[in-house]
Amino acid sequence: MTNKNLTVIKNADLIISMDDARRVLNNYDILISDGQIQKVEKNIRLNGLEKVIDAAGCLVTPGLVNTHHHLFQSLTKAVPGGQNALLFGWLKTLYPIWSRFGPEEIRVSTILGLSELALSGCTMSSDHLYLFPNGATLDDTIFAAHEVGLRFYPTRGSMSIGESQGGLPPDSLVEKEQDIINDCIRLVDKFNDTSPASMIRVGLAPCSPFSVTRELMRDTAVLARDKKVTLHTHLAENQEDIAYSLEKFGCRPGQYAEELGWTGKDVWHAHCVKLDKQEINLFSRSRTGVSHCPCSNCRLGSGIAPINEMLTSGVNVGLGVDGSASNDSGSLISEARQAMLLQRVSNGADAMSAMDALELATRGGADILGRPECGRIQVGARGDLAIWDISGIDSAGSWDPAALLLAGPKNVKHLFVEGRIIVCDGNILTVNMSEVLSETKRLVQDLQL
Repeated sequence: MTNKNLTVIKNADLIISMDDARRVLNNYDILISDGQIQKVEKNIRLNGLEKVIDAAGCLVTPGLVNTHHHLFQSLTKAVPGGQNALLFGWLKTLYPIWSRFGPEEIRVSTILGLSELALSGCTMSSDHLYLFPNGATLDDTIFAAHEVGLRFYPTRGSMSIGESQGGLPPDSLVEKEQDIINDCIRLVDKFNDTSPASMIRVGLAPCSPFSVTRELMRDTAVLARDKKVTLHTHLAENQEDIAYSLEKFGCRPGQYAEELGWTGKDVWHAHCVKLDKQEINLFSRSRTGVSHCPCSNCRLGSGIAPINEMLTSGVNVGLGVDGSASNDSGSLISEARQAMLLQRVSNGADAMSAMDALELATRGGADILGRPECGRIQVGARGDLAIWDISGIDSAGSWDPAALLLAGPKNVKHLFVEGRIIVCDGNILTVNMSEVLSETKRLVQDLQL
């Protein structure tokens, strides 16, 4: 009888470890016990109690880490009115649709989005939920993530400035600021788990500097430090964002963030497409993280973030797929390839290698989320692994199987989270996908009425 808590991955053609030495290992095995990697060695001896996964013909990487998503948007892909709009116009189109959501829409969209991520090699995902219509709560996403089995990092978003006060969101989607603070406290106290094996951490995340007040930004930062949790928001996403900051606050977004306590190793900002050199240096000095979302930045015409300059300056960078309404996909492996290609467009073909981009998608993301026990394959790390079949047509003809982002599969063969198998032979084991797809179709049809 096998031991469910003991798994050996045998005969892997290659292991891209992303450990401190960035080793690429040929024909090594991996032993996972009770959710933790115990051995990375050649020819691990078996005693007959282990569950054995034969990884011959496969490449093993750390599970990918998604540092920015709006999972609720998985029900609003390719909405016609927003397909060709810039950020602010896109939001104006979608807010009325999102205002009709409720707990069921939030649950199904979360399961759908996390399942899509899982198939693309993702083992841990953050989420930024900033609207709570018709009784929806962050709890709805947390329970849905538990169903799928991915490691989850939900952030309690918020909006408090509606249209009547000069903001973008309709008044029906904004909340009173004291109610926001109270719910942040409730969620952290109820769900936040700081153990190394934690399947859930909670962060605090006002939507953006143009949808909440200065006071809420500052109060949220104070609360986060008191509760010892992280901070997340959108920053410097496009030129409109910069213009708004200069007009309303009299300074650039980076300066505004610094003034309100929104820099530091416990903070990561999404997008940062328009950071200037001074802001990049600020983020480097303060160890503030950046979630780079290249596909969404292309889709909304926001621009190409200066990721190479950030990395050269020592800024911590991870990758995010962003919401599916501004990406129309939730594939993290595709996001990594896009990140690599855009830096080459901006800076030349030698600007970012396939391995550099894969590092952003693994240990880079884990580090900015404060989870250094994830995103690498080494003794003591968590058992979060993606196994890619490199014997098929996607990799055929490749001279370098380790160059996964240049020539390799877009979906995993197997996926492990905390040593538990979530995807096996390309199929998600934890949820009934035919039911999820049927529910998705029904909900989308209802929203279109």
